Amino acid sequence: MRIALGKGVCGTAAQTRETQVVRDVHEFPGHIACNSASQSEIVVPLVAPDGTLIGMWDVDSLVVARFNEEDAKGMEALCAVFIEAALPKA
Repeated sequence: MRIALGKGVCGTAAQTRETQVVRDVHEFPGHIACNSASQSEIVVPLVAPDGTLIGMWDVDSLVVARFNEEDAKGMEALCAVFIEAALPKA
């Protein structure tokens, strides 16, 4: 699915290049429901050192308020490993 920059949680994370932690997706303006059972969401943009967006890490939960800042830090650390692995080797 392609989501425009600034649209929904993924598009917002892509545009801002910042992790989005959404307590309740029903309160997020313009939320795009890929799964109607989703209640909360966290999205980490995968950004190369030069600022190029190379992907998104998007996790939904069936539970409201499932994700917090500690989860964000852990997922950002994991995503840093993905980004490093995706970069061309010299």
